[in-house]
Parts: sequence; structure tokens; C-alpha cells
Amino acid sequence: MVKLTQNPHRSSESQEKVLEVAIGRALRSFRKQQNMTVADLSKQTEISVGMLSKIENGNTSPSLTTLQTLANALSVPLTAFFRGFEEKREVIHTPAGQGVTIEREGTRAGHQYNLLGHIGANTSGVIVEPYLIVLTSESDTFQTFQHDGIETIFMLEGAVDYRHGSNIYPLRPGDTLFFEADAPHGPETLVELPARYLSIISYAQS
Repeated sequence: MVKLTQNPHRSSESQEKVLEVAIGRALRSFRKQQNMTVADLSKQTEISVGMLSKIENGNTSPSLTTLQTLANALSVPLTAFFRGFEEKREVIHTPAGQGVTIEREGTRAGHQYNLLGHIGANTSGVIVEPYLIVLTSESDTFQTFQHDGIETIFMLEGAVDYRHGSNIYPLRPGDTLFFEADAPHGPETLVELPARYLSIISYAQS
């Protein structure tokens, strides 16, 4: 069994830790904007280097008095430390049948790509593109795809033999394929139509 490094069921009990991280990131950002070292800030505020490092790394919850001292030293309002925590988190709801149909390089007649949602620049540093792909007819030779990031395919209906690099993987309903997307990949053989599968592509935002 693979041990996960993140808890997918993290509850609101973890909110305090998230706030500490947001404060730490803000402090580091303000300090660097003024070309100050941790030692410089320590000397100016009389807060120890060790404590400042803990705050910047999100390992401790600073008191309001400490934050006010830091705000004065950095010439920023106290509320500036909380902006990263208070930023709106985007959510996209796409009702059934309302995904955006797009043209993708290599698309053939009878092959439909529906983008189910898209969030641009965000705090995670990752862009995720979820597609519902529907194959309804035979076509000429498939053009394979190559792009940055990681891709996950989850087969919903029908059957295809899917290429990744030099290997072919049979995909049937319930099957999953998870792979690095910079290798040539795409359906090699349409075994049973119509075929539907989810393709979820994730990559670092630039």
C-alpha cells in the first residue's frame, strides 16, 4: 500500500495551519521586497532569528503583538499578512452536457473533446484541464499527442487500445491509465464504439 503525503479528507481543523503558512509566505515576501535578511529583521524587531524562521516556514502562530511589530518594521499594514489566506478560491460547476467543445490538434470527425472546467493562475501552482472525450466513429490513422505534465485517463464506456510511447494498453470501463504526457500517446485502436473516457491533464503554471 502506497502512503499518501496529503490527507484528501483534511477538515477545517487544519485551517489554523493554513493561516500560519499564509502569514509566513507574506512575511518572507515583504522582507525580500525590502532586501532584508532574517538577521536584519531580527535586529530591527528584537525578535530572534529562530522565531522569525519558524514564522516564515509556517511552523508557529505569531501573536498579534508580534505581527504588529513586524508590520511596523516592514512598513505594511497588519492586514497585509492575511491577504493570502483571504483570497477567493475558485470553483467551477459544469452541469451535464454543458462542457465547452473544443478543437484539439489531431481531432478527427466523430471525436469530441469537451473541456469540463478550467481555473487559470491559482495558489496551488498547478493547472488542471479535465476533458470528457467521446469517440463515435472510425477515422483515419490517429495522430498521437505530446505535451507537458501528467495525464490521467479513466475509461467510462466502450473500449480502446491506448498507446503510450512504444506500449499499448487495453482500456475498458473502469480502467485507469496514469502517465507522463511528454511521451507520444493517444488511442491506437478503437475496439468498441462509442467510447467515452475522462482525460485529466495537470501541469505546472508558468
